[in-house]
Amino acid sequence: MMLIPTGLLADGVVKGHVYDENKQPVIGANVYWEGTQEGTTTDLQGFFTLKSKGPEANLVTSYIGYQTVAVAVKDSKEPLVIVLKGEVSLDEVVVSERKVATISSRTSVLQTQKITYDELCRAACCNLAESFETNPSVDVSYSDASTGARQIKLLGLSGTYVQMLTENYPNFRGASSLYGLDYVPGAWMESIQVSKGTSSVKNGYEALAGQINVEFKKPQTADIFSANLFASDAGRYEASTDASWHINDKLSTGLLVHYSNDKMSHDDNGDGFLDTPLKEQVNLMNRWSYNSGSYVAQYGGRFLHESRIGGQDTHHGGMVNPYVIDLNTNRAELFTKQAYILDKEKVESVALILSGSYHEQKSMYDITPYNIYQNNVYASLMYEKEFSHAHSLSTGLSLNYDGFNENLVLNNRWTPYNRSEVVSGAYAQYTYNLNDKFILLAGIRADYSEKYDFFVTPRVHIKYNPFDWFHVRASVGKGYRTANVLAENNFLLASSRKMRIAENLDQEEAWNTGLNLSFYIPIAGKELTLNGEWYYTDFNKQVVVDVDSNPHEVSFYNLEGSSYSNSFQLEATYPFFRGFTLTAAYRYTDAQTDYRNEAGLIYRMKKPLVSDYKGLLTASYQTPLKKWQFDVTSQFNGGGRMPLPDTTHPLWDSKFKDYTVVNAQVTRFFRRWSVYVGSENLFDFTQDTPIIDASNPRGDNFDGSMIYGPVHGRKIYTGIRFNIARD
Repeated sequence: MMLIPTGLLADGVVKGHVYDENKQPVIGANVYWEGTQEGTTTDLQGFFTLKSKGPEANLVTSYIGYQTVAVAVKDSKEPLVIVLKGEVSLDEVVVSERKVATISSRTSVLQTQKITYDELCRAACCNLAESFETNPSVDVSYSDASTGARQIKLLGLSGTYVQMLTENYPNFRGASSLYGLDYVPGAWMESIQVSKGTSSVKNGYEALAGQINVEFKKPQTADIFSANLFASDAGRYEASTDASWHINDKLSTGLLVHYSNDKMSHDDNGDGFLDTPLKEQVNLMNRWSYNSGSYVAQYGGRFLHESRIGGQDTHHGGMVNPYVIDLNTNRAELFTKQAYILDKEKVESVALILSGSYHEQKSMYDITPYNIYQNNVYASLMYEKEFSHAHSLSTGLSLNYDGFNENLVLNNRWTPYNRSEVVSGAYAQYTYNLNDKFILLAGIRADYSEKYDFFVTPRVHIKYNPFDWFHVRASVGKGYRTANVLAENNFLLASSRKMRIAENLDQEEAWNTGLNLSFYIPIAGKELTLNGEWYYTDFNKQVVVDVDSNPHEVSFYNLEGSSYSNSFQLEATYPFFRGFTLTAAYRYTDAQTDYRNEAGLIYRMKKPLVSDYKGLLTASYQTPLKKWQFDVTSQFNGGGRMPLPDTTHPLWDSKFKDYTVVNAQVTRFFRRWSVYVGSENLFDFTQDTPIIDASNPRGDNFDGSMIYGPVHGRKIYTGIRFNIARD
């Protein structure tokens, strides 16, 4: 996260980093001993390890588009830092190579995918919610048709079971979980890391289905200045800028500013309700970085204000006493990360992470007020040491505090839900590495919650490479989370459903098991990448969100019986010719839960509003010299189950059909800037009747939460990106 590994020759192993002339890590560079086939490739940080060949041996480093470098490795303990220079340009000949947009790490023991900034630029990507359009694993959908709340789905489970991190500390929990995907501007992001299944115990116990970590632009490596201006035919306008200053060789700072305005009314289906809410957002961030070699520190702060208005379209039709949903949010964050390197040779270090946030959301769902105020404090103290290439240890302490002041008019009564939870914990994680062929990562943490007492989280990950072209990963582990039912589901207030919340809700608990097979097959001078994976999540305890037992209610109660999710995925990527890459993926999901009906009987059903399968086909072509880029993504979404309708007066179908969404974008590059034009939902697919009984929003049948597909039609957009790069 912040700790900087260094290269050295010790214990019969050579370690080091490979950088380009701009001091950026070179990912996937070939590092091998001269005259042999013994070698490896660099990871996401440009880092490599390789068994030593003895003194005076030559280490060769090569990468397409760069000059090959040979270094004589002597018996020295000095770090190895290898800098690659670009190929020499001849008269009227330019050597160029397209950057990798999405990187599946070959060296990480975890099944991790890195979405780079170049991948984010393949779509409009105005915020985090829109950054997964080209990703086959992560689905983002609307939770309802009135508030614009969006949720992630991973492995067939809702985003509440995915641990959200920003720069490796937990974020967007509780009060911010519903709208947090809209709080991260796309132009601010440096990359996104997506890992499936249980992750490292370092970051806590909450990752039941996976983990998503957002890395913001760093002042020490970011452009001097960059800007992104965006506009769509739907009346949405956005501006994002960031600038960085190197005050001296140790201290740097960065300022990031974002503004968006989406206040044009749209009611294309004529149901009297806005297709998407009217929104305005201001987002500011300032961060500082200090690096003296052995001491590294970061400090930062963020502020966000957002207003969104949904409900009936008051700009058309002259409605009297319209049904309106009004949400106003303010959020402030502070964080610091500090690390001290005790021993560079043994990669021994200690680090401290502190973060705090305040979140307030004041809401009116027609005549029903709902307000929530959340304070969060997080602290993590970590110690890491690499005893040798084969053995390393990470251990630490953590503390998390959540304080909620939450109130709602529930069933005609003003109901407060004030509560707090303090969780303190400790963890230890051991890594065994056998010549980079077999890696074992075993971790365990013990936590104490003042609400749920002690609980233990074990996790094990294994990576085995029997051949360079075949990698196997397996994982098994446990995860826990505290359900904040109102904070995470208040979008259901945009309906006439009554809320039934049981007392003494359990802490949710689940086991996750995963298997991943990766093949790297050379075909016609290029590499075909194949991935096959299976993940199974089995809940021991769960808070069931039941919208089936009664079509006029939503009930929250403890699981009685079984709840699980099976997810199978196949993915293939191949660069058919220079500048062109095609990715195809297919995923099948079987997620089922035992529900309890009003008579107290238990019955098992598939989770509602989850597609049985998803297919993805994404193609990207970049012309020589990077003048033009063409991107097309097709999402093929299978059908699924709707919540059960009223048997005597059904107002919606029991199932939804499959549908396809196509997005496309064309980008023209210039020296310092680029222009892009694109379309979302190119063939204008929208869900029929997204709002049930829209003509009578205060009646007993009104429901805006029956959403399985797009609620808005085709959008055309354009934008300009400009940057002044740092040499």
